[in-house]
Amino acid sequence: MSKVTAHHLARNAYLYIRQSSLHQVQENRESTARQYDLKRRAQALGWPTDQIVVIDEDLGLSGATAERNGFQRLVADVGLGRVGVVMGLEVSRLARNSTDWHRLLEICALSDTLILDEDGIYDPSHFNDRLLLGLKGTMSEAELHMLRARLLGGLLNKARRGELWMRPPLGFIHDGEKLALDPDRQIQDSVRLLFETFRRTGSAERVVKHFATEGILWPRRVRGELLFSPLGHYRVLQILHNPRYAGAYVFGKTRQKKGRGGHVLTRKLPREEWSVFLPQSHPGYISWEEFEANQVLLRDNANGYGPDRQRRPPREGVALLQGFVLCGVCGSRMTVRYRVRHGHPVPDYVCQKQSIKTAAGRPCQVITGTGLDDAVSEVILDAVSPASLDVAFQVFEEIRTRKAELDRIRRAQVERIREEAEFARRQYMLVRPENRLVADTLERQWNEKLASLSQAEEEYRKTKEEASGITAEDQVHVEALAQDLPRVWKDARTSARDKKRMLRLLVEDVTLTRAAPLVQIDIRWRGGATTTVTRPLAPTWPDLVRTPSSIVEMVRALASCETDREIAQTLNARDLHSGKGRPFAPNIIKCIRATYGIDSMGDRYRKQGWFTSDEMAAQLKVDPKTARRFAREGLLRGLKVNDKGDILFAPITGPLPRPQPGVRFRDRRVQETMPHLPNEVQYEA
Repeated sequence: MSKVTAHHLARNAYLYIRQSSLHQVQENRESTARQYDLKRRAQALGWPTDQIVVIDEDLGLSGATAERNGFQRLVADVGLGRVGVVMGLEVSRLARNSTDWHRLLEICALSDTLILDEDGIYDPSHFNDRLLLGLKGTMSEAELHMLRARLLGGLLNKARRGELWMRPPLGFIHDGEKLALDPDRQIQDSVRLLFETFRRTGSAERVVKHFATEGILWPRRVRGELLFSPLGHYRVLQILHNPRYAGAYVFGKTRQKKGRGGHVLTRKLPREEWSVFLPQSHPGYISWEEFEANQVLLRDNANGYGPDRQRRPPREGVALLQGFVLCGVCGSRMTVRYRVRHGHPVPDYVCQKQSIKTAAGRPCQVITGTGLDDAVSEVILDAVSPASLDVAFQVFEEIRTRKAELDRIRRAQVERIREEAEFARRQYMLVRPENRLVADTLERQWNEKLASLSQAEEEYRKTKEEASGITAEDQVHVEALAQDLPRVWKDARTSARDKKRMLRLLVEDVTLTRAAPLVQIDIRWRGGATTTVTRPLAPTWPDLVRTPSSIVEMVRALASCETDREIAQTLNARDLHSGKGRPFAPNIIKCIRATYGIDSMGDRYRKQGWFTSDEMAAQLKVDPKTARRFAREGLLRGLKVNDKGDILFAPITGPLPRPQPGVRFRDRRVQETMPHLPNEVQYEA
């Protein structure tokens, strides 16, 4: 009984065509033709030509990937009931993984859609047909797995012998059996300079800046032609992470797996999980020990920008402990904040990781770095002073070697441009005179090369004049500086970055613990030893502008007998100044009294029972002006207690004064002897 019914013929016949790669599409054309030929099978089964839909947009895509637009359209139309039969040369054309294949079978069974291949026609709604199709799909996936395993096994076996060919990186060539150093001397010098600069600076970014500052271009080969361009940061990292520059043959440094959406995820493996590792298999530019040290340094530099903000590379800021200072309270890395004081940046070491995580109001610790940096510098100078002279000779030799290397690379650039100009000249001289168009082009190219040569020679001459060699006098100067390493450390020409790099050669990390009024500094050296020192906390801004205690005591003593203005005049007469270095004024004296709880002269006399003008007038039953006049004329004992002219009156021990018309005030003055009081209000009539 035929499986094709009128119900199937009423719908379209879909022909799915696929090749796994573009190379197969171009080379395996017979397989593509066989797939297109399945249209005749559909016509023989009764489908007209206009009902046969060909889906060939997935040519060049693997059947194991899920990102196939043609297959997704096929599954969608099957689910909508538009397809009567799905045709493919074989099961592997439709899908190479069980997930896509069995999903298609389920949808075909639900929508009553047939499946046709080169062997026959199947109805997925029937158990036997579905079982057979399932086996075919599983075998197709297993076939792909076995093919891949055979290919990878062959590659791995050849790699274990170090014979698997891989494109050599810049600076190497294949000599027929293994890698060898590039015979081009300029390329070798450029690669060696890159590693030497990184060894000196410890930063990939600084390597890029050094090449740009010195005007050195980076060589690269493009389809066999040697080109030069500025060095990029990504290229530096690519070279520093490549173990082949250390003379090692490696294979299988990464693992790949499919993630969501069919995307391939690549994961770098640690050294212990590499498939093949053959050290010293060919000449290298650096040793394996230096390569591993570079990886540790690059990892530390990268950690400084990660979520944990761990050990960071030295930067230009003045904070000496930047990048490797720890909090003694919680153990987290401390960051650096800068503020400006008197036109100079002042660092503060701040531990704010926990406060950010828990939304706490205040950081764990905030410690001013001015005194701490000086204390650590003293410890470092005491530790390395005996070896300072040896350091001087190493510095001198490094400077000389570095300048010679740069000069050799610049000279090689000029020589290469000269060779190109000579080659352009020979081309022009060999052209036939009647080929004027060709001769004009070659002449223009020759002129361009000559102009480039002239420019390169001029730049080389200027650079050589500026970068004069180290003279014997310079060597003596370096040795003299080395004998006084503290002076070198404190020299203004020694940058903050250089100090930090020297410090990191000796110190692993520094832990700060604040215990006011001291701060404990724990220095952990590279060898594991520790040194602990304590220093007083650096004064804060309020401490720096606070009035000295001696002046506060003077204000306390003078406040009992002088007003604020008189106290300020007394202190200014003694050439004393406030905490901010300003002359004293009444408002400053008033602020000092309020801060330290010092009573004014008026407050003191009020506590002793003295009366105000209103209170004394109420006792005398006169107007306050009359009471003040009594004090002014000597009938009452009064005292001016502030700069406003307010008067306080002493308690009356005798009879109260009364108005006596016709009697002069001088005849009524108090005759008893009274102690002398400053600011006492007594006037001659």
